[in-house]
Formats: sequence, C-alpha cells, structure tokens
Amino acid sequence: MKTIIVYCHPYPHSFNHAILEAVCDNLKTKKVDFRIIDLYAEDFDPVYSKEELALYHEGGTVDPLVKKYLELLKGADTIIFITPIWWNSIPGMLKGFIDKVMKEGENLSHTISKRGVKGGLTNIKHCYVLTTSTSPTLYIKYLNGNAVQRIFIKQTLKQLGFRHGHWQNFGLVSNSTQTRRENYLFRVCQQNFK
Repeated sequence: MKTIIVYCHPYPHSFNHAILEAVCDNLKTKKVDFRIIDLYAEDFDPVYSKEELALYHEGGTVDPLVKKYLELLKGADTIIFITPIWWNSIPGMLKGFIDKVMKEGENLSHTISKRGVKGGLTNIKHCYVLTTSTSPTLYIKYLNGNAVQRIFIKQTLKQLGFRHGHWQNFGLVSNSTQTRRENYLFRVCQQNFK
C-alpha cells in the first residue's frame, strides 16, 4: 500500500507548492512509498462530457486519467489532499476530480442502495486535507459554515469509505510572514501522516 498526494494548485511558486514539497520531503525521509497526482500539471479535465456522463452508472470512462487515478486510490492506504480554499470550499478542479474519478459500481469507489451510498475505498485508512486560505481559519470554521470539514471530509470522503479524516488550514496566507510560513513548513516536514 502507498500514500497518494492529490495536489490541486496551478501555480508552481504558490505556498501550496511549498507545502507539497514539505510533504514529499517528509515522506522521503520516512521512506514512505508515495505517488503524486498533480491535477493541473497532468491536464486533468474536471468537466463531464456527454460521453463520460453516459458511462457513469456502468463505471466506465472515456478519460484515461480517470481510470489511472481510481486505480491509484484503490492501491493506497493514505491520501493527502493539498489545495487552496477558494470561495469557501475546494476548487472546481478538485470537485471535478471527485465527480469524475469516483465511479459507481462493484470494485470501484462506491455503490448506491436504498440505504444510501456505500463507500468502496475502505482501504484508505488515513486522509489528510491540507489547505490554505486568505481568510482566518477560525472564520472558516465558526462563521462561514466549515465546508471543508463538514461537507468534503465528513460527508463526501466518508461516503466513499475514507477513514480518519484530518483537516489543517494555513489561514491568512496572503498576509503571512516568512517566519510563520517557515515554521508551518517545518511542522509539516515533521508531521506523522499515519
């Protein structure tokens, strides 16, 4: 089993990219087998086509990246999402990843019954969502609905079978000092992702 990093940011000089590098350094130091899914660099198309949507209930796809990504997730025990928070939630690119890659059907990501969604990705024992935001973290958590924790982690990812979801946010990223950023990256380099 391995760790999969799903990285969702288009700009290679962003703080999100620095977080990605810190996570990779952490995993290399600990000799953890990992793979990066870089949604922008791999030109993932988050938009459903008519052809793609027509295959949804069969678990099929016309996008080779969808099949590749789902196979990677089925072989992982840990997943780490690295993404900004845009307009109070995850970016459209990451939402499109969930929409398209999570296929309904036996031996795929989930099945649907009269009792609801049954997650098929129970192999993912640990899930981490590392975000950045221009808003303060307390504002996102307590005054703005806490969408990342309440909807993305505790609803969507839980329905897919992911367990032990953890969220950490680096708030006020636009106004953060170099020292604060360096301290955060140091902690990420030391963090235990298991």
